[in-house]
Amino acid sequence: MMLIPCPWCGPRDENEFHYGGQAHVDYPDDPASVSDEDWGRYLFFRSNPKGVFAERWVHVSGCRRWFNVLRDTVTNEIESGYRMQEREEVAR
Repeated sequence: MMLIPCPWCGPRDENEFHYGGQAHVDYPDDPASVSDEDWGRYLFFRSNPKGVFAERWVHVSGCRRWFNVLRDTVTNEIESGYRMQEREEVAR
């Protein structure tokens, strides 16, 4: 069982959250000029690293807010949780 650190509510059981995918995926600046191939890449291709990974989570059974988490995909250890408007860099 993981304890996920909600930036507003503190550490809570993972059953209170839903996973939202990779964090920091930027929306295209000019969507009208994006090719079909680039849209496909934006919508469906995500990183799948072995190690620390930035993820989005939502606290559905608590404050209902979205936030980001740095989680090691090998050990499931969570290094930190931070608000969506913050951008914590992974230095590895």
